[in-house]
Formats: sequence, structure tokens, C-alpha cells
Amino acid sequence: MSDTDHETVTETGPDTGMTEAELARHSEKMAKKKQAREKIMATKTDEKGLVIVHTGKGKGKSTAGFGMIFRHIAHGKPCAVVQFIKGAMLTGERELIEKHFSDLCQFHTLGEGFTWETQDRARDIAMAQKAWEKAKELIRDERNSMVLLDEINIALRYDYIDVAEVVAFLSTEKPYMTHVVLTGRNAKEELIEIADLVTEMELIKHPFRSGIKAQIGVEF
Repeated sequence: MSDTDHETVTETGPDTGMTEAELARHSEKMAKKKQAREKIMATKTDEKGLVIVHTGKGKGKSTAGFGMIFRHIAHGKPCAVVQFIKGAMLTGERELIEKHFSDLCQFHTLGEGFTWETQDRARDIAMAQKAWEKAKELIRDERNSMVLLDEINIALRYDYIDVAEVVAFLSTEKPYMTHVVLTGRNAKEELIEIADLVTEMELIKHPFRSGIKAQIGVEF
């Protein structure tokens, strides 16, 4: 191999799999991307409380909401959770928050299970309305930086709560810097329209379809 050929294939490290010329081009490309990204970020200066919707048939909607709640706790920012459906089920998130972080995060379990478990529509409506009243109280309290309304989309889907009332409240009464997270399948279009951030969890595979039941640490 000639000296010229050797220079062409020389690598800067044993694991790069790239020549020096390729690495140089890569570095130049990344530098341009960084410059463009910094230019975009320089224009993002505003802050506001967001209306955040996690919906879809895929797993992870409540998990994503609780992830944001734990971020708030980690930063020492007061927050709150209202569970509209799963209140009858003991979950790891609830245990952890109530045992260790109750000073930072209020946790209200006002649901009694899914509608097919209670089999009492009047009771489901009453509990959902009670949860919504508590939610409004917590959102109005500007000490709370974030309020998670877990599974409220299910209550809205079955018309236990009027979506027009929820939309009007979030649009006119939510404090400007308060974040509100709403989870559950089948989010109403009216809610999606006013939200600042909407994520739809897509179902590709789920162990339940293979006969695997809900397991501690994964589902609850």
C-alpha cells in the first residue's frame, strides 16, 4: 500500500469505522447542525403553562404524565394529581408520592375503577364530577406548577363531564404559568384543539394479547 493510500484509510480511533476525511466531513456537518439549532433556539424565549394531552391506544399515557410530575418533584416544584378512573387501584406512583413526597405533591384518588367494573353510571358521573371539582380547585391554586388529570379523557368520552366546560375552564381560568396534563384514550377533538402539546401513543404490540396479565412495575 502506498503512503497516499494509507492516508486515505487512516482512522483516528479503532472503533470509528470512518476515515479521517469522513470524520472531518461528519464534524463539519454536525457543526452546521449545531449552528442552525442554536439559531432556532435563540428565537424561543417565551414561557407559559401548557395544556398537555397524552392519548391513543398505546401504553404509556399515564406513565408519561407521571414522568412530568416526578420531574416537578425533583425540581422542588409543588404539583398535584387527580385520578378520575384508576383510584380504586393501588399503584407504585401513588405509593411513592404519598409516602415520600406528599409535601410537594397532592394526590387525590377519586375514581372507583373503569365503568365496566362499577356498572353504575349515576355513581360514575357523581365521582367524575367530584374529581373535576377537585381538579379545578387545584388548578386555580397558583402554588401548583403542574396538575395531572389522570384518565380524564375516559370520563369525557363517556360524557361524565362536559367537554365544553373543561375546554372553557382551561381556556379562561387556568393560571397562565400552570401546566395541566390530561391523559386517557380517545381525547375529544375540542380538547386537542386547545392543547399546546398532544401526543398519541400508537399500539404496535402489547403483551396482553399474548396472554400476559398486567404486572407490578410495568402497568401499576
